[in-house]
Amino acid sequence: MFPRTTLSPLPLSSLSHAGGVIMEFACGFVYVPPSVSQKDAPGSNVIKRSALLPPVNRIRPRTPPPPPPSTNSAEAKSPKSLQSPSKVIEQLEKSKEVKKAVKPTVLYENQEFYNKPEAATSSSTTPQQTPRKTALLPPHMRPATRSQSLPYSQPLPSSNTNSQTFTYDLPKDEPDLNAHPWDPNYSYTTPEGTGCEVKLPADTSSVSAQTSASVPPLPPRPSFLKSMPEYLVLLPTPHLSPSLSKELLPDMSLISSSSKGSADQGPLPGNPNVLLVSLGKLLSEEMQTIQGEPTPCSQCGSVLESCYANVVEDCYFCQPWKPTSTPSIPQCRHQDGLFLLFPNEKPLCAADALLLFCIDISGSMSTTSQRSEGEQVVQRSRLEFVQEAVLLCVQRLSEQQPDKRVGLITFNSQVTMHGNEHFTSHSLSGSELTDSDFLKKAAASFPTPPPLSQTKDYLQRQVRGLSEGGTTALGPAALLTISIASRQPGSKVIICTDGKANTDLGNLEEEDIDARTLLSSTIFYQELGEYAASQGVTVFVLSIEGTDCRLDELGRLADRTGGTVVIASPNSLHQEFEQIIENRTIATHCTVTLLLPQSLCMKGEREAGHKGTREVGNVDPDTEITFQFGVSKQDAEVPASGSRVSIQLQIRYRQRKGQWMLRVITTEREVTDDSLAALSSLSLAIIQLNTSQASAALAVRGRFLDASREGELQKKLIERAIMHDRSSEDHQTYQEWVKIMDPIYNNSIQIFTRSKSVFSDSQSLTDTGAALLYTMKHSNRKSISLKNKHKL
Repeated sequence: MFPRTTLSPLPLSSLSHAGGVIMEFACGFVYVPPSVSQKDAPGSNVIKRSALLPPVNRIRPRTPPPPPPSTNSAEAKSPKSLQSPSKVIEQLEKSKEVKKAVKPTVLYENQEFYNKPEAATSSSTTPQQTPRKTALLPPHMRPATRSQSLPYSQPLPSSNTNSQTFTYDLPKDEPDLNAHPWDPNYSYTTPEGTGCEVKLPADTSSVSAQTSASVPPLPPRPSFLKSMPEYLVLLPTPHLSPSLSKELLPDMSLISSSSKGSADQGPLPGNPNVLLVSLGKLLSEEMQTIQGEPTPCSQCGSVLESCYANVVEDCYFCQPWKPTSTPSIPQCRHQDGLFLLFPNEKPLCAADALLLFCIDISGSMSTTSQRSEGEQVVQRSRLEFVQEAVLLCVQRLSEQQPDKRVGLITFNSQVTMHGNEHFTSHSLSGSELTDSDFLKKAAASFPTPPPLSQTKDYLQRQVRGLSEGGTTALGPAALLTISIASRQPGSKVIICTDGKANTDLGNLEEEDIDARTLLSSTIFYQELGEYAASQGVTVFVLSIEGTDCRLDELGRLADRTGGTVVIASPNSLHQEFEQIIENRTIATHCTVTLLLPQSLCMKGEREAGHKGTREVGNVDPDTEITFQFGVSKQDAEVPASGSRVSIQLQIRYRQRKGQWMLRVITTEREVTDDSLAALSSLSLAIIQLNTSQASAALAVRGRFLDASREGELQKKLIERAIMHDRSSEDHQTYQEWVKIMDPIYNNSIQIFTRSKSVFSDSQSLTDTGAALLYTMKHSNRKSISLKNKHKL
């Protein structure tokens, strides 16, 4: 029987790559807010007892406590044994006589005021009564029995017939309580009150000489004192508005270092715990592979260091976090391993990927636009602009990549698959365009396009012979094109259109009169995007500016497959096509999993628990994704400041040659609750990228308020970091980034949606809003610094 062992993440080779860091954290530590770390500090887990209960380790005293101090000698000599009631009463009477005989020391200034009621109610026949000890009153409330009241004096209400009238010292000019709080006639330099001698009662027989003396007037305010106390001076707020100029930064330096330090030590707004994964760099690296699949944890799937499947394991990521017994962490600081999951799988040829153009040739493509050609201005239709762009791309590919396989599919009222010299073109129409299964079978029967070295001339003649007319069967054409491209993982589909799909399958034109049609079309494009991603196909959607194509629905194809959604002018179609072609696919079927200890949890749109999985799909050299994590909201214990935690990243993908790979990276991070240390190590570029991606992902789903709230929290974190470092370069980058994020921060719903109010998540986006949000959702650090193409 094998012993029970506690397994740590797999110890592998140290992470050192010439290409740079590929697993980056926005913060140099795992930040835990101070309130959370103090709450879970050692010793704070003791169950709190009520203050009314005795202590747990209470020891009963053996000796009685000492008697209370007494100034009366008669009371000190009184017997402490129990006596009869008659004797007690007799002793009380004697003690009263003793108290009356003793002349008390004058300790209170208003004895006479309280002496009158006692004299009236006393039953004693003693001619001289001892004054009763009372509390000390301020000068303006002292009794004045034989003096007249001031004009503003008011008698205090009393149930006693011998009530006393008090005198108040009030300002000469009574202020108007209903006036504005910032009275322009009010002066901070003049003290309140009369500033004169305070009038005391005329009868000073029972008052000491010290209290009868007049109170000196209040001195004038010194000239070196400010009108307003320093603790009331409003300091510059750390919140930087988007319109803040560069000249404001030197003025912010006037804040004292003490106030700056105290502000930096407070809990940070937002969440600095952000992980950036550069998938493009990571999957492009060449490194030694390990044959076979590693041993995973049966519960969370983490890669363990054991190679025995029958060992009872305690996984580091599955164990609950306890202050007394924390899970063991790996010995190495960084661990990295690449596994070839199926060594016997035969690799494919990477040159077999397809490039398919899906072009709209409906009647709306005949709309003309002006174009300058030399000194002349000519009118050209939208289709002519598209034809020119495709011809230029084919010409360049035939020269640089003659083995590239390029195909052409066009659609209007019918969908045409253009053939070559060895296979004639084939068109589908009518009821054939409403059956998805029939369309997939038709795509399977269509042959794969030959290399451009064989079909260049024939393909160019077909492009030149296109003519516009008819409706827009975009849905069937997209399904047919993606089905053809699915034969080879890594293939690309470029859809270029200028209007809404208006045939039965994927109809996007009748959403206002038929909600059922819109729902079925939404499901159609969503499932088509899932199918394309599962087959390793990347879809790019281009619409011509000035049109309405319902990019919020059509863009689901690009969003799911890692493509782009672009609104292009007719003159820039060629540049957009070239950019898509140059952006090669390096991996498909990519899935990224992040594993955290039980004390931490994932933060984000769809993440929950200590494990998060992201379906990325296709990966290009510039693909970057981000994760947010933090302290678990459940009752689990959080790591203490100064401790270390282990985080594991798993990337499962398929190479261009068809081989399935698994990359496992495990790193160790230090925990801190020091806000100053977290700010000093913060990477603003990673925080900005994560904010753009997370906010856009929420806004795409119609959750504009959540997107604005997410963006504002991270924006405050960035502004606080800029105030801490005061870097002009970071401030300039921040200003450019705020311009891109301005629609989300300003909650510009009227720009994003087709109506001025949002009632549900089903509200549709405008083409401009959809293109902007899809672009932000798939942005990277390189693109986020560029000027936004879709200005609103």
